[in-house]
Amino acid sequence: MHDIRTIRDNPEAFDAAMARRGLSGVSAEVLALDEARRAAILESETAQAEANKAAKAIGAAKASGDEAEFERLRAEVADKKKHIARLNDEAKAKDEALTALLMTLPNVIADDVPDGEDEDDNVEIRRWGTPREFSFTPKEHYELAAVQDGLDFETAAKLSGSRFAVMTGAVARVHRALAQFMLDTHVEENGLSETITPVLVREEMMMGTGQLPKFGEDSYKTTNGWWLIPTAEVTLTNMVNGETVEASTLPRRYAAHTQCFRSEAGSAGKDTAGMLRQHQFEKVEMVSITRPEDSEAEHQRMTRCAEDILERLGLPYRTVVLCTGDIGFGARRTHDIEVWLPGQDTYREISSVSTTGDFQARRMNARFRPEAGAKPEFVHTLNGSGLAVGRCLIAVLENGQEEDGSVTLPEAIRPYLGGRSWITAEGVLA
Repeated sequence: MHDIRTIRDNPEAFDAAMARRGLSGVSAEVLALDEARRAAILESETAQAEANKAAKAIGAAKASGDEAEFERLRAEVADKKKHIARLNDEAKAKDEALTALLMTLPNVIADDVPDGEDEDDNVEIRRWGTPREFSFTPKEHYELAAVQDGLDFETAAKLSGSRFAVMTGAVARVHRALAQFMLDTHVEENGLSETITPVLVREEMMMGTGQLPKFGEDSYKTTNGWWLIPTAEVTLTNMVNGETVEASTLPRRYAAHTQCFRSEAGSAGKDTAGMLRQHQFEKVEMVSITRPEDSEAEHQRMTRCAEDILERLGLPYRTVVLCTGDIGFGARRTHDIEVWLPGQDTYREISSVSTTGDFQARRMNARFRPEAGAKPEFVHTLNGSGLAVGRCLIAVLENGQEEDGSVTLPEAIRPYLGGRSWITAEGVLA
């Protein structure tokens, strides 16, 4: 959320920032609501002062025995109280309207983010690995003989509908191994704290990280008001919701392996084959809570943590910085890491690592105290996939495929598979 004082002080700069998001004239609407809110508050305070003055006069009239004046003043104070109540209600309504408007406005994009309209204007900043040259035409993951018995979309459709998958046998075990490998690497080598969180959250938690109010259709809500998390960013970031933490506890670096749930609203007909875009999937999520002066370096660090997982798995990737037309609602800057999928002959996103500055912290009222006795300041928050487990499984299957339909597995996960190194064409770990 945005600081209303910043908008008041420099509305032109705010409008310029929102223009990079494709929004125009935003400050006028914000400041009109703010002015009306402040006017209602001032009128209420003035009426309250008048009521207090009249209340004192009541005592004087009573003491002097002026019964008529006493009754007049008492009626005047009663009327003023009713008027004050109406003014307070009006001020509250305008304050809520202003907050609601501010909650729908996206974050200010960092100055170094490239301008652009869509994903075609994203800028590649580095590339690692050389895509393997196949002596045969590589297949997509769901076409491989090795997964025909272990990746079942028909049963999933019977159970739940489209965009779900049932994994069994070797496929399920490789999927689990990948998640455990990611989590162990982040915890033991990257210094993140392993965390287990709920996947059902209160609405205010979704508000805190920016999924609500604007993007409710992208997530699932239960009949009793809980929301299923679209990512553990929601739970991990909100662990500091409403808190003022000591500077000595920062940075706080978390990692969680969770189920994630997304409605995929607006993606009808897109990536319907295979398990690239699912309603239910697993991710190992990274979240950092930092001092403002440390957040830029933390963004680079988190990006490297995600890239390193792919390098250890031997999966070629490229890293791009998202342009203004493709960046997410809450991000100041986002690095997308795209893994090479030979079956599609292209790179596909497997991780987004974003810095949000104090945007989420203001929504959550999450602060830190720089030193004893100092005024609290807002923390900075960052999040990123480290990695999306299902998409990583796709990449492992496609990059390791052999002509007979078997799959050679990366060395990094073989210890999690009892030393087994491949999935046979018959779907058996060997």
